[in-house]
Amino acid sequence: MDDFPGFIAVETGEDGGLPLAIAWALADGQVKHTLIQPDDDWLNDELISLGDYSLEELENLGVSPLDVIRELENDHFSATLYTAGVSDDEAALSRLFDVFGLDPFVELAPAESLYVDLAPGEWARARSQLFGELGMEPMRPEQEVQVMLALHQRLAEES
Repeated sequence: MDDFPGFIAVETGEDGGLPLAIAWALADGQVKHTLIQPDDDWLNDELISLGDYSLEELENLGVSPLDVIRELENDHFSATLYTAGVSDDEAALSRLFDVFGLDPFVELAPAESLYVDLAPGEWARARSQLFGELGMEPMRPEQEVQVMLALHQRLAEES
């Protein structure tokens, strides 16, 4: 299998929905992942939460929101990307694009919509089970994307 759907996940701080890290899959199954440097306007909000990261970590190890947008544009311009948490990821992406007054150029859809033959809730159960099997955490976007890729491959082999 060498043509995977575009899966995406965004890690956010709890209260403000501040995008902290992002990951997405390429068609060949590779995963791109990075921390995101917070925009100064985001930091002025007293309600922001940096999750498990320090501000220094995000500023030193992260990339700018504009670089994230450019890389995403290179990989998935005008594409539908599939996510486990559509509304949360949409809000985080909107915040990323809003910094530059841009509208998101990708559309998000629930990952489970790729599997019309599955009973309602079956994809979510299989996803949760796979996190356990692989010893991964759903809060980490790169691990979320890896699990969605592995689940996609498993479901494709079963059909």
